[in-house]
Amino acid sequence: MSAGDFHSAFRPSAPWREDEPLECTMVIPEAPGVASFCFRAPSGAWFDHAPGQFLTLELPLPTGTVHRTFTISSSPSRPLSITITVKAQEVSLGTRWMLEHLTPGTKVRAFGPAGVFTLPDAAPRKYLFISAGSGITPMLAMTTWIWDSGFEPDIAFVHCARRPQDLIFRQRLEHMASRTPGLKLHWVVKEDDPYRTWTGYRGRFNQLMLGLMAPDYLDREVFCCGPESFMQSVRDMLNALGYDMARYHQESFHAPAATEAEVPEIDDVVPSDDRTAELHFAASGVTATCRETDTVLTVARASGLNIPSGCTFGVCGTCKVKKTEGEVVMVHSGGIADEDIEAGYILACCSRPIGRVSVEI
Repeated sequence: MSAGDFHSAFRPSAPWREDEPLECTMVIPEAPGVASFCFRAPSGAWFDHAPGQFLTLELPLPTGTVHRTFTISSSPSRPLSITITVKAQEVSLGTRWMLEHLTPGTKVRAFGPAGVFTLPDAAPRKYLFISAGSGITPMLAMTTWIWDSGFEPDIAFVHCARRPQDLIFRQRLEHMASRTPGLKLHWVVKEDDPYRTWTGYRGRFNQLMLGLMAPDYLDREVFCCGPESFMQSVRDMLNALGYDMARYHQESFHAPAATEAEVPEIDDVVPSDDRTAELHFAASGVTATCRETDTVLTVARASGLNIPSGCTFGVCGTCKVKKTEGEVVMVHSGGIADEDIEAGYILACCSRPIGRVSVEI
């Protein structure tokens, strides 16, 4: 084959259309239970999509055809192929079938691309990407797009995983970050890998970490993707820090939105200076009126009551008390376990009452 013939064979002829099946050309291991599947159009068609969008695959399972949606992890700046990254899920027959049976040469039907979780425009901006688990896939696509655009990136990239070995795309992102000062990577893990040293952040991603990772977070456009509980904690954190939530964007990898109309309305409870609350300290028989932005600890002290405390940042857990009634907004920094929260405990230093609240003090 001559050089001209070679280039002709790989020159895109037209955009890919849904009526053409995709052919799997590579399967790339990324982390334990995680693999990227690279597809090409047999006709040589190129792929037109925005970074952060998703693709829906039609999978021929033995029990019948199913449709599964996956975020595209490749960038539209590299249009000859399209890649999705899949993490094994115990309850997902589709992901298990892909990891066990989808091999190079296999053809599948696909629909899309679609989705509104994308960068606002091509102009350079200051970004803060926050993700957990396989929620990193749209962030990789966006980062690669910015990299390929030729603009100097300004990205604070935060990703959370259970262990260091579960950090998807770590080497790829670190390679990019080693070539430009504008991409700052921050990894957060809950546990160490056995017999391997980890010197990065450990624990739950929190306000203190955010301040260290991106001191100028108020100036950045935030994109967040991960489990619903993770995104809720990020929103609670940003609301408490006074971030302009009109510049916050999120995508759930369980239910991505194809159109703006499908984007669920975020209705978070945000404490306000303009609304009052009532705190009842049951053991002491004291009831106090306060603002929603006051903490339980502050109101207790103003009422002459003593709740032992230490850090006042939700880290040490010293001020843990039992809530018996009502709702609080608690934005902590890892000082309380999920089991304690489920049992009704709160940290007084970072819990703000909504309406009437009663605690065992």
